Amino acid sequence: NRSFDANVPEEINRKIIDHIADFNLVYTEHARRHLLSEGLPHRRIYLTGSPMYEVLHDNMDKINNSDILERLHLEPGKYFIVSTHREENVDNPEHLKQILDILNALAKEYDVPVVVSTHPRTRNRLEELGETNIDKRIRFLKPFGFFDYVHLQMQATCAISDSGTISEESAILSFPAISLRQSMERPEAQDAGTIILTGFDKDVVLASAETVITEHKAGKYPGIPPEYTIPNTSWRVLKLIMGNARLSLKWWGINVY
Repeated sequence: NRSFDANVPEEINRKIIDHIADFNLVYTEHARRHLLSEGLPHRRIYLTGSPMYEVLHDNMDKINNSDILERLHLEPGKYFIVSTHREENVDNPEHLKQILDILNALAKEYDVPVVVSTHPRTRNRLEELGETNIDKRIRFLKPFGFFDYVHLQMQATCAISDSGTISEESAILSFPAISLRQSMERPEAQDAGTIILTGFDKDVVLASAETVITEHKAGKYPGIPPEYTIPNTSWRVLKLIMGNARLSLKWWGINVY
């Protein structure tokens, strides 16, 4: 995946790892084309699809059985769930202030709890910022486990996140969501209209939240990228490891068998 944004720290790491890897197992044709354009040969690139569909559906009973709403005294459809932890977002004091303004605006506009899954990095930056003008409906809580967090997303008024997987989760599970970032690595999700990339403009975030919430209430669900619907990604990967990974050394002229 590529965000084509130099402000994203892992962008450099992605390029280094991709180019030294024997094989690249990509989610989408977008990702395959990015690697081909960087000079990687076809033989080192295989499209396996996103593993998220398989992960979510294999664990759906545990997700549905989560009692996190009861523990937090929340009502379905009457709260926001927020996660923001990316270095380029929370390590920038100006961006962090903008995010807090957004949270305050959401609490005021909708008069519901705004639950923030607070990564240690985010909590540390909030303490350093020392901001005190925070709406009492905003709840900064410790990070949730996977099952609880997905359940919270599914039952929320809207999920707001800077994670990379929000595009996949919201598309697969059909819950309203927006991406609180200035760039992203999931162009296929934007192609299908499954996610809105908002940046940190408060008015844009509010308008985007209203759009996806209204759309969801009307039962209108965007399309889902086909690479997000693959039920057996793990088997695809396993078969590549069993076959190509074993044979690849011979392709490079290294005979060890």
